[in-house]
Amino acid sequence: MIDPFGRAISYLRVSVTDRCDFRCTYCMAENMTFLPKRDLLTLEELERLCNAFIDKGVRKLRLTGGEPLMRKNVMHLIEALGRRIHDGALNELTLTTNGSQLTRFAQDLYDAGMRRINVSLDTLDAGKFREITRWGDFDKVMAGLDAARTAGLKVKINAVALAGFNEHEIDGLIRFAHGNGMDISLIEAMPLGEVDTDRSSQYLPLSKVRRDLEDRFTLTDLPLDTGGPARYVQIAETGGRLGFITPLSHNFCASCNRVRLTCTGMLYMCLGQDDNADFRAVLRDNPDDDDALHRAIDNAIARKPKEHNFELDDKTARIAVARHMSMTGG
Repeated sequence: MIDPFGRAISYLRVSVTDRCDFRCTYCMAENMTFLPKRDLLTLEELERLCNAFIDKGVRKLRLTGGEPLMRKNVMHLIEALGRRIHDGALNELTLTTNGSQLTRFAQDLYDAGMRRINVSLDTLDAGKFREITRWGDFDKVMAGLDAARTAGLKVKINAVALAGFNEHEIDGLIRFAHGNGMDISLIEAMPLGEVDTDRSSQYLPLSKVRRDLEDRFTLTDLPLDTGGPARYVQIAETGGRLGFITPLSHNFCASCNRVRLTCTGMLYMCLGQDDNADFRAVLRDNPDDDDALHRAIDNAIARKPKEHNFELDDKTARIAVARHMSMTGG
């Protein structure tokens, strides 16, 4: 699949649910209205659609949410997609999670064919963790990290850099991750959906974070291309890798190789644009016609835009799109 700007699209991110057991302040409002179950694709529909994308050239598939492990019977989908790894059609199946359910599912994920996951973690202070997640249990997440590593899963920590909240903890997060054999990526807060906080006050450009880190660490740029938006450095003092994901201060659109599917079957060709394609209608109107799915995929990829249009600084907090990150997939 080649988009209008010559980029090969080989990575599909799939939100299997918009529901989450946390209410992170930068991601969603505390009193969220979630989608009615009738609007969601069934697990069988998600499997069929994912298989169509794999047949069209997707080689990496990431399941997201909300919290994907909150979806009832989600392991049925994960096991089915894992079989595409075993038959050679899919190179990697992975997951982004808040870690709350890993004590329950880590071994099952590994057995299904997953080998690495991303876990969102913005602070190591249990009180601040409760503050930023509103409902999260820090000890449960720590136990989940242990369970994931014990199961054999490679873990990468994702931390959103937030001014006035965790900017002075970033050193500690790096040392924690690297000291436990985990990579870590820092992410700029993105203006998706209305939340209860002022995003302009949260915005912390990672260019500033990097300058601050260079006062204490030796950072060496790595020519590493994981097919994602992160730009990686090696830290001499810890021996680990650190990624910078900068959708605002330095966008990564030129190398974008992904599209995003919501749990309702809407395909977003760009995280920061509203244009979408309705695959729920295609699925339900063509229950036995995979060629129709393939044509719809081709038509959607042909509309992928050149770049997103996020805008956020210490004075501006324009919402790029109305949907929350939990709907599109974190």
